[in-house]
Amino acid sequence: KSGSGKGTQAALLMDYLKQNDSRQIFNIETGKEFRNFINQTTYTARSAKDILDVGGRQPDFLAINIWGKILMDNLEDNEHIIGDGFPRSRLEAEVLDTAFKFYKRAKPIIIYMNVENESVIDRLVKRGRADDKEDAIKNRLKFYADDVLPAIEYYRNNPGYTFLDINGEPAIKMIHKDLISKLESEWASQ
Repeated sequence: KSGSGKGTQAALLMDYLKQNDSRQIFNIETGKEFRNFINQTTYTARSAKDILDVGGRQPDFLAINIWGKILMDNLEDNEHIIGDGFPRSRLEAEVLDTAFKFYKRAKPIIIYMNVENESVIDRLVKRGRADDKEDAIKNRLKFYADDVLPAIEYYRNNPGYTFLDINGEPAIKMIHKDLISKLESEWASQ
């Protein structure tokens, strides 16, 4: 969910992994990738910018193409994969599932930052990024409810994944502590 603190927690998790695990980290931040993409002058980029400007959800084909190409061009064996902000639909989740199987990633861990809409609105207004306008925020929350929640439920109910539900409301350090505690518990049981 936009404004849930997922980017902050992803950065803290990467710092933790760098200090505690010898494996490399492969990070995909789809929001950043889309913001870079819309700076191009192609028809597709201009169309994607129009969607971004009103807080709409990018079409599945475009999102899958962006993160799929990043995986194909850059992923190495045995790296941690940290995906920030995707998948954003059930279809994307199902396609990502095929990628995990292709890359032989057994039982990936899905981390869900659970934050109330009121907190999200407050955080995004304070963040003040160009696409954090009130109407755009409301549109993002609507597509979250309509499109992202089915992807979350796909992972929550799929025995091929470990699903960690993290309360994203407390202070940043408390959230990180809870996240690391749940991850360490999961790793210890493997």
